[in-house]
Amino acid sequence: MVVVEKLGVDMVTIQHGVEGLMYLFTECSKLMLSELDFHDSILTLGFSEEINKELLQIYLDNRKEVRNIVSQLSLALPNYHNLEWRFDIQLASRSLQRQAEPQVLLKLHTKQNGESQHHVMQTDPVNLLHLTHTLEAALNEVKSQHCRRIMRNIK
Repeated sequence: MVVVEKLGVDMVTIQHGVEGLMYLFTECSKLMLSELDFHDSILTLGFSEEINKELLQIYLDNRKEVRNIVSQLSLALPNYHNLEWRFDIQLASRSLQRQAEPQVLLKLHTKQNGESQHHVMQTDPVNLLHLTHTLEAALNEVKSQHCRRIMRNIK
């Protein structure tokens, strides 16, 4: 409330200003902008030269710390290590002499932070084929130009 009284501006405007500065410093730290690039980026904001120098100094003093905090907040997802599979077919049972029930058993090995995990899954060939097509479509989408542009901006 003291800041609101001193500046004579409402609380929402101050909140948006602080959030904007946080976004500016976070994105510039993610991209590891040089002094010149940062200075060029903030020129369009219309601040005075003195404020631009202060913002540059704050960025240079805190960019490594901001980058460390952002990396700690990012998701640590498990990585693929190995996949074992087996194809089983039940040809007959006591009640049904001529049946064929194919099943695919999958054992997926993943690693996360040096710790190994495995997941056992069972499916039929039709669902496995559908899963394969869905994953291939997702992979093709990731390879698209639009998605690459988005991923570049996220990093």
